[in-house]
Amino acid sequence: MATATLPKLGFKPSPYLVGAGALFLVALLYTIYLKVTLGHHGFNTTNYGVFWGLPIVAYDYFLLTSTGLTLIASLPLTLGLRQFDPIAKRCIWLALAALVGGVSILFLELAHPIRALWAAPLNFQTASPLFWKILCVGAYTIVLVLMGLAFARGTAPADIPRGLAVLATLLALAITLIAGSVYGMIVFRPFWYGGELPVAFLIEAFMGAVVFLVFFTYLIHGFSPTMVPERTRTLFAGSLGALAAGAVFLHVLFVVARTVAGLWSYGEGLQVWQYTVDQPLYWAALIGGGLVPLVIFAVPALRAQPWLQILGSLLVAAGLLASRYEFVINGQLLPPFKGSWAAAPLEYVPSQLEWMLLIVGVLLANTIYAALESWSSTKEA
Repeated sequence: MATATLPKLGFKPSPYLVGAGALFLVALLYTIYLKVTLGHHGFNTTNYGVFWGLPIVAYDYFLLTSTGLTLIASLPLTLGLRQFDPIAKRCIWLALAALVGGVSILFLELAHPIRALWAAPLNFQTASPLFWKILCVGAYTIVLVLMGLAFARGTAPADIPRGLAVLATLLALAITLIAGSVYGMIVFRPFWYGGELPVAFLIEAFMGAVVFLVFFTYLIHGFSPTMVPERTRTLFAGSLGALAAGAVFLHVLFVVARTVAGLWSYGEGLQVWQYTVDQPLYWAALIGGGLVPLVIFAVPALRAQPWLQILGSLLVAAGLLASRYEFVINGQLLPPFKGSWAAAPLEYVPSQLEWMLLIVGVLLANTIYAALESWSSTKEA
């Protein structure tokens, strides 16, 4: 008579985990050394214009990727679309890893991160979108941890409490829309100001989430397509690939439409658009990170090829980071209320410390994801 056995939790450190963890520790120690020796002078931000630098860019990038992954996981968890079951667990784990990586960058950038934990929510600045963003991120973190622990114990997507999944979905949606409002409501920054930004952020969250899911699925399987479960490969070549194509297409439309409107307008502060289109980074992000992967994901015969899926994912991930950098930084290059007569845009180049914060966040996210993949009791469907 056959007897059922319960799955046992196991932890088998992979070379991926060991490598990412070791590199993270080295990068963290060097970053702490730079912070201690340079202080806040190690940042190239200024008090007369560029207040938000590369760390804020990276924080937003990872945070929106995290919320996008949670929204994709909601397809089977809340809507009952069972064909997406194979990717639900990985979406939640990647969402948790991206969230921690992004928040770690923000904390290392702040002069008093511990003070921010209690002072920011207790100041009750309810008129500010940032106040609500902080509250939602805190709740979102708790919910993601609970869901990640459930998946690590072998819980199937269909067995995740529906109320918990719905709460995670609502918080992810709220964070994404509020993050767009943080910029879209700043009327004295014309480069940012606009009611369309929350929707654009939502599109870009889906866009980053799909390519992270594709790339890290292949990464955890040693970039061997035959090791990826067939149901997952079918999703990548089918509906998820089509979702990536749609998100990239809408992102490209958003960038082009903003560019045309910015170059046409003579409004104060919008002169920075001419500076923007003169930069190679703008065209690299638009063409290399937008149009090229759009072709890959939009053509069924191309997106069915695993190596093109990986290439398209890398291009979109890099292009989205470049676009986020241009959006955040260029919006600050003309001083408020001086855009019509400013001699030239301000200059900003990320410092060594700022680059190290990005590297620390990337390596921490990889370490957490690798650890979650190692701490598993069940195989993929």
